[in-house]
Amino acid sequence: MQVFEIDSVKGLPEHEAADRLRKEGYNELPAAKKRSVSRIILDVAREPMFILLVAAGSIYFILGDIQEGLILLSFVLVIIGITVYQEQKTERALDALRSLSSPRALVIRDGEHRRIPGREVVTGDMLILSEGDRVPADAVLLYSNNIAVDESLLTGESVPVRKVAWKEGIGEDRPGGDGLPWVWSGTMVVQGRGVAEVRSTGIRTEMGKIGMTLGEVERSDTHLKQEISGIVLTIALVGLALCILIVVVYGITRLNWIEGLLAGVTLAMAILPEEFPVVLTIFLALGAWRISRKNVLTRQIPAVEILGAATVLCVDKTGTLTENRMSVKKFSAGGVPCDFPSDSGGRVPESCHTLMEFGILASKKDPFDPMEKALKKIADGEFGTTDHVHRNWELVIEYPLSPELLAMSNVWMSPDGTDYVIAAKGAPEAVADLCHLDVSSMKDLTVQVDAMAAEGLRVLGVAKAAFTRTRLPANQHDFVFEFLGLIGFADPVRPDVPQAVRECYDAGIRVIMITGDYALTALNIARQIGLKDPEKCITGPELEELDGEALKARVGSANVFARTVPRQKLRIVDALKENGEVVAMTGDGVNDAPALKSADIGIAMGRRGTDVARESASLVLLDDAFSSIVAAVRLGRRIFDNLKKAVSYILSIHVPIAGMSLLPVLFDLPLVLLPVHIVFLELIIDPACSIVFEAEPEESDVMNRPPRKKTEVLFTRGAAFLSVIQGMVVLGIVLLVYSAALSGGLVATQARALAFTTIVISNLMLILTNRSWTRTLVSTMRTPNTSLAWVFAGTLVALFLVLYVPGLQDLFLFSPVPAMALAIAIGAGVASIIWFELFKYLKSRRLPAHLHDFIDD
Repeated sequence: MQVFEIDSVKGLPEHEAADRLRKEGYNELPAAKKRSVSRIILDVAREPMFILLVAAGSIYFILGDIQEGLILLSFVLVIIGITVYQEQKTERALDALRSLSSPRALVIRDGEHRRIPGREVVTGDMLILSEGDRVPADAVLLYSNNIAVDESLLTGESVPVRKVAWKEGIGEDRPGGDGLPWVWSGTMVVQGRGVAEVRSTGIRTEMGKIGMTLGEVERSDTHLKQEISGIVLTIALVGLALCILIVVVYGITRLNWIEGLLAGVTLAMAILPEEFPVVLTIFLALGAWRISRKNVLTRQIPAVEILGAATVLCVDKTGTLTENRMSVKKFSAGGVPCDFPSDSGGRVPESCHTLMEFGILASKKDPFDPMEKALKKIADGEFGTTDHVHRNWELVIEYPLSPELLAMSNVWMSPDGTDYVIAAKGAPEAVADLCHLDVSSMKDLTVQVDAMAAEGLRVLGVAKAAFTRTRLPANQHDFVFEFLGLIGFADPVRPDVPQAVRECYDAGIRVIMITGDYALTALNIARQIGLKDPEKCITGPELEELDGEALKARVGSANVFARTVPRQKLRIVDALKENGEVVAMTGDGVNDAPALKSADIGIAMGRRGTDVARESASLVLLDDAFSSIVAAVRLGRRIFDNLKKAVSYILSIHVPIAGMSLLPVLFDLPLVLLPVHIVFLELIIDPACSIVFEAEPEESDVMNRPPRKKTEVLFTRGAAFLSVIQGMVVLGIVLLVYSAALSGGLVATQARALAFTTIVISNLMLILTNRSWTRTLVSTMRTPNTSLAWVFAGTLVALFLVLYVPGLQDLFLFSPVPAMALAIAIGAGVASIIWFELFKYLKSRRLPAHLHDFIDD
């Protein structure tokens, strides 16, 4: 045991500590400069989507339609509210880091022990660390009495690391690894006591470096948002130009500038695609709600859309693939290995009873150490009902683990006070040293240890001794120990992970493990979960030697990264993104936060995850179940598919609406559509987009096809072409019905009623045919969609009312029409989609391959 006179340590004088605090600043992460609410609103107001919504709402107010105007402007408030809320949430990651990095601290100043706020710790302070303390700053141990520290916040590894006092020649100063003297801000002391000198505070600590990296990482707008913004801006400019053109042409040719202005406003309303931003907002919001029902909380709404495009899933091992708890997996008693499966019911094999008995006796009654917790769990189970668990024995003395001997012993006294039993456990070679094993026995032991280590197990040796003298020796070596065997521990794989990994592969998603653990352990876990090509492993030191281009090349095939540090996780994610991958990253520790924020989709663990990880992520798994990620990917793909259907429908229906607002002006015909008609049609279009298409179930092949390309657009050339053709066919039929009505002797109000009826029926048919571009209408009708029935019923009832209720007839400028003419108009509307249904049928049967490619592109 080390000789260290703690009373001789005086620490910093108070005046010097105060001076350093002024020079260095507080031991905390600086608060990032936050945008004001007014600044956030101003930035939102510059978005084309926002401008269009305000413009459309203002038009409705000018026209006196207060209700429709209020509905549109309410979406403006929703967008502002969501943006402000998300802006404030992104600040919480750094707030969580600041909270973690500033616990209370016990320091020595002027020779006295003082408890001070962690934020007031300065370099040179002497820290007194005890079991259960959180380390307030990066420091080096000057004295260590059996200290073990949980560094999972920084390394992601569940097993505490043993710490020793500093001496010349000790290796690198980085988190992770046994036998090192450095302790790190935010980590937890789980065993022992020590004195440490502070070396770094605030942003200069390892925790601070992560915080600074986290603050520098920015998320860019998603491709979908950029595309929608570009589309609506283009259409808005075209609509404005056509609006001005119509006003001028109408005023000059008909000398009626008021009606010309009305015609121009009507055309602007017909062209302005206010549905685009509304639909995008609703789809993503409802998508977040649907995903939440799969135990996935959405923190960044755009992640819902991009989730279905993920091509790579980077997973942290501890707490993500594994349960982040140690459990006994194997025994080796008398040189005979014996598995201890999780489904054994806790029954220890008879041949291993003595080994288990002394393993428990060598542990603390109320342990912090994860491996001792695993032994205690067995002692509390069925094994605890046997005579091998001595609850009435008294612990006399502990011989702690030391740098010279990585083993510890507990001396127990029997109830009658005459006999002593000694139980020892520790590193197998240390326990073997206690037992004075000969060369042959050591070789056999080494083979056993290597075999268990190859299975990814952490191995402890166990020994026993008996002692009858009343005076106990000062050193463990003075006992005559008998070597009992080995106990192998593992952090078990979550039971749902292997199946989830297979589903990822079926969906074309590559799975990569990134861990701070040793390569041997990582490879074993990789094989258990079915990871492809696990042998292509890259370690942290190897990765450190790779430049940017070399790393980009290696990440294309490596699926396991071991012994990594936080900055390396971020490099891996960034290299994958540079290779064109859409990266989803899971994690639960502080060390994962920068990579979570940089990834296209950051996914944090909700139960075991730290606040820092959760606040940095786009999604949070509320149940920590890996399978929930697969369910979320499925929903993400469904959402994007349905969004494509909705925008294709919007484009197709706006063609006839805009055409029937424009053509009568150009050909000197009576106006067909007025603002009231546009409002009526919008009352069909909006729920059709936001309710019917959003509620459509996923296509049957949604999880058996590769992820969509990152650059895939909603409006591919082929899809846009077909949508326009759909709209042009409807426009042609409506124009034909309207012209036939006028030439057949019907008055303008009757012709308008028939044309409007044809547009409404065609609108409904476009909803039906666009439910799927691969299945025919007959096939899709077999798939229930409750919202569809409500939209159809409401539309047909409303159409009947405006056609036959006198007051509504006057409002819409309609006149009663002959029944036969009305039937023709309805039939024409139904017939408008027959060609597309025939096209889908032929496409599924014998359409040439180059036409398939054209539609997809």
